[in-house]
Amino acid sequence: MNPHARPSVHVHTHVPAFLHVVNGIDALVKGSIRSICMAVPRPSLTPPKARLHKTRRALHRARTRLRRSAVDYFRGGVSDWLAFAALLLVVPLLAFLTVRMPLWAAPEALVLPLIAGGLLLRPASLLALYACAAAALIVESALLGPYQDGAGRVTPGTILVVATAGLAGLLVAQFRSRVGVPWRRGGTMLFDLRERIRVQSKLPRLPRGWHREMALRPAGGQSFSGDFVVAARTGPGERTLEVVLTDVSGKGMDAGSRALLLSGAFGGLLGSLPPHAFLPAANGYLLRQDWEEGFATSVHLVLDLDSGDYELFSAGHVPALQRGAGTGKWEEKSGDGPLLGVYQGAQFDPVKGTLLQGDVLMLFTDGLVETSERDLADGLDRLTGEADRHVASGFRGAAWHLIETVARDVNDDRALLLLCRG
Repeated sequence: MNPHARPSVHVHTHVPAFLHVVNGIDALVKGSIRSICMAVPRPSLTPPKARLHKTRRALHRARTRLRRSAVDYFRGGVSDWLAFAALLLVVPLLAFLTVRMPLWAAPEALVLPLIAGGLLLRPASLLALYACAAAALIVESALLGPYQDGAGRVTPGTILVVATAGLAGLLVAQFRSRVGVPWRRGGTMLFDLRERIRVQSKLPRLPRGWHREMALRPAGGQSFSGDFVVAARTGPGERTLEVVLTDVSGKGMDAGSRALLLSGAFGGLLGSLPPHAFLPAANGYLLRQDWEEGFATSVHLVLDLDSGDYELFSAGHVPALQRGAGTGKWEEKSGDGPLLGVYQGAQFDPVKGTLLQGDVLMLFTDGLVETSERDLADGLDRLTGEADRHVASGFRGAAWHLIETVARDVNDDRALLLLCRG
């Protein structure tokens, strides 16, 4: 062996052993630290604070569970046993209070659970509640003595009041049972219907250079309207915008159910048929419904988003208005066609036009321009005069302001749609 050679082999053979020693020391140190940390007692809540903390958590869980149960109940997600049990407990409680404090808790207080039962319970459960209330009246009469002895007794008038309230509650329950919609579910159903109409009336997004706005106001501040809008982007590459604005006969709640049905049907037809076939198909659908007031006016816009060319089909609707950016004048645009739902085989001829840079097209219903005190010509003049005030702002937010300015107190449904090419 060469004594001058480097001990490289020995160094490399001892390196793994050295690493094993280092790893072992590191593990030993970590284990010691972990043992020390576990040996140190952690701070804990004192018994009174711990009990208070547990009580608060239990109350929070109970409140959350009760809130969820109440929401499920009023949505109709559970049976009426919860309300039935609560009202059954209220009846003997009221009877007890009447016997102990007749001047503060009169026997007529039994009408309260009866009215609540008429709104919340089914007829079968309601009859059981009435039997419990009748038994409570008998007990009160026996314990309080004859009504001639003074105030706070069960009199014939008391029995008449309680019986009348019970009869009214039973009639309400029978009506709800016949309709098939419980009271606690009816409000939710109406809210869903209103939201469906609102969602169907939303306009699709338009490409850069276009601006659209839509405002809808039912008659009398109600939640439902006989005016509705359905819109969709159709054609190759979705470069065509189709919008249908319809005014159903009637107004407010009276026309709301028909408007909901027609909006769903028109939304299904839109884009599924060629533009020239839409209004004839809608007319045939309306005739098949055989409604007493089965007519409607409608306007169908077919707009090419690339060129700005459009066709406007009309079914007895008020004319649209187009403002030219070059002239600053408003021009009426109206196709030829009868009302929807009048006769079969109606023909609808469109009017054609083009929206250039800065032009505005306005579609609306007759509630915005016609009243008993104002004819169509005067209404159009007032609408265009107010619309000119929004030219400088590019008609941003103009739809809502125009309805509030031109037809704020009109007792009719009002709808306005604006399309601007920037």
